[in-house]
Amino acid sequence: MIRKWIALITVALLLASCGAKKKRTTSSKRNSAPTATTKNGVYKPNDGLEGTKFNKSELYPLPEDPGFFKKFPVANTTEYIAEFHEMAQYEMRAFGIPASITLAQGILESGSGKGELTLKTNNHFGIKCHTGWQGEFDFHDDDAKGECFRKYNHPMFSFRDHSIFLASRSRYRFLFNYAKDDYKKWAYGLKKAGYATDPKYPNKLIYLIDKYNLHQYDREVVKNGLERVRNPKKYDVFTHVVAKGDTLYALSRTYAISVEELMRLNNLKDTTLSIGQVLNIRKARAN
Repeated sequence: MIRKWIALITVALLLASCGAKKKRTTSSKRNSAPTATTKNGVYKPNDGLEGTKFNKSELYPLPEDPGFFKKFPVANTTEYIAEFHEMAQYEMRAFGIPASITLAQGILESGSGKGELTLKTNNHFGIKCHTGWQGEFDFHDDDAKGECFRKYNHPMFSFRDHSIFLASRSRYRFLFNYAKDDYKKWAYGLKKAGYATDPKYPNKLIYLIDKYNLHQYDREVVKNGLERVRNPKKYDVFTHVVAKGDTLYALSRTYAISVEELMRLNNLKDTTLSIGQVLNIRKARAN
């Protein structure tokens, strides 16, 4: 009888051990698998706007955030243009980006709103997460497998983020010196700045603009009063000798210049300053 009980207890312990191992293995796999869509933080449609030069009165009135991912079906390219050309013109007036370029990039990058990435993210411009992105994101195979792309609840948010993305990054700054209706220069400039790796990217944009007569939307904006070329600013240039207690932030407030601009003018890799260091300063002249 005792042997029988010992045998039963032994079998029970073995079964419990196997069950515990199986449970741990399943849990481990679940925890290690990446989710398809992840929230990185709280994103607001105009995040980053303060870091750009824009005409506030011309900003397109964005819809309210629905609080969830809103699908936005588009039947074809003609419908895509009809749906988004007005916003592209508003963004041209506010930021100076040709409406034709915005539309052509949207058509190309999103497959006229029907591409796989766009359907699951409302990302119409193929903008990747990059450092500092605070919104939701999803993974998609592009230049590399499983790259991180921005995700928006509404496609209009993608259009605004595209404007902010170009207007707030120094590598695209030279584009805004081009005539606002010179879509060919903008197309080649985007490739030069590294927006896309495809060597045929400019030609593809120009082809779409010509095929669908997207340049008409640039002409309409210019005809209604937008200056074609940005008037170059004139600056007073001088130097500042760093004294005890000086910081880049304090100097930026004193001379009405951004910390980023101070670092760029002086080839600084970080914000560390030394007493006696000579800094180049420039200040825009009042018109």
